[in-house]
Amino acid sequence: MSGTLVVLAVDDEAPALDELAYLLSEHPDITEVTRASDATSALRELNRRTIDAVFLDINMPGLSGLELAGVLTNFSYRPAVVFVTAHDDKAVAAFDVGAVDYLLKPIRASRLDEAVRRVLSARSDTTRPEVQGDTADQDADVIPAEVGGITHLVPRDTIGWVEAEGDYARLHSESGSHLVRIPISTLESRWRERGFQRIHRSYLVALRLVVGLRTTDGAVLVRLRANGASAAVELPVSRRQARELRDRLIRDPMRSLRPASPALGVPPLAGESEATGGLAGADD
Repeated sequence: MSGTLVVLAVDDEAPALDELAYLLSEHPDITEVTRASDATSALRELNRRTIDAVFLDINMPGLSGLELAGVLTNFSYRPAVVFVTAHDDKAVAAFDVGAVDYLLKPIRASRLDEAVRRVLSARSDTTRPEVQGDTADQDADVIPAEVGGITHLVPRDTIGWVEAEGDYARLHSESGSHLVRIPISTLESRWRERGFQRIHRSYLVALRLVVGLRTTDGAVLVRLRANGASAAVELPVSRRQARELRDRLIRDPMRSLRPASPALGVPPLAGESEATGGLAGADD
């Protein structure tokens, strides 16, 4: 492979996925092919790195190909979408969600060439984000979370705080809590510039929900207001993270300081200053 496109092949049937990935890998304009066997795995890959185009089946268990394409319309760098299916009755719906092409199985080489040309044309008007290391900030707007075989899409801006559970993370959002197979360290690096702050080895918080800090017996606690189905909460702040948290709360333009929520029942710190949103007296 000597091309420039990084593509993702998505199909829930292993033989079909193998064939699709092979055909794509042989194309001269494609430099790398990544695979996913369902829409949830595809979203994880799309959130992890920059993908130029997605070649995907329509009928898949859980989130369908059409639904996945709809989610991709919210990405800041949206990959081109090419549907690859054995059914010819979904073409109108496919183009309604912005597909650049619609391939029928079995795939003919000439049609694949045409699809790749359309992808290249679509990408020519789009600026590819800078890649750092082997990943890129995809501005992950949604996180897929599976509950009872159903994929729920959790918007990032509904998440108030994240709790580490081994190699998993529990998202506490407006709709409740969701366990996802993503390490908290990954979310920290991805979301830091989106208004989130790591406060402890086990916790990541949205700065917009912070209503104050307090100290008790030398420990620092951060107070978060209620957020939909997620109740107001106090979380411990590690000594190493305390000063950075206070600094970001004072200067971060993405949040506006609010008075403490009565549900927390926490008095302000002694020596707190209104000018700094109640943070001046916090102890390290």
